[in-house]
Amino acid sequence: MEESVRLTAWVRGRVQGVGFRWWTRARALELGLAGWARNTDDGRVEVVAEGPREACVKLLELLRGCDTPGRVDGVVERWSEVRGGLGGFRER
Repeated sequence: MEESVRLTAWVRGRVQGVGFRWWTRARALELGLAGWARNTDDGRVEVVAEGPREACVKLLELLRGCDTPGRVDGVVERWSEVRGGLGGFRER
């Protein structure tokens, strides 16, 4: 059984007001991940996803890819242990 992890990613660029959180939610649900995406006051989008490591790595690759809404200038990630308590994937 594959290890479950928690990915926290901060995405910077033109990522607010362009459907980025909705797009992230759709990709995360396709990958079977739980978590959320929210806008931050400094213009970034914070993404928290929990699930199999391979699925979280794929989501991170998608966040860094060229097919996102808007424009991604950079992504910083942090890996940690699963905390649980997340149901589905939400836009906050």
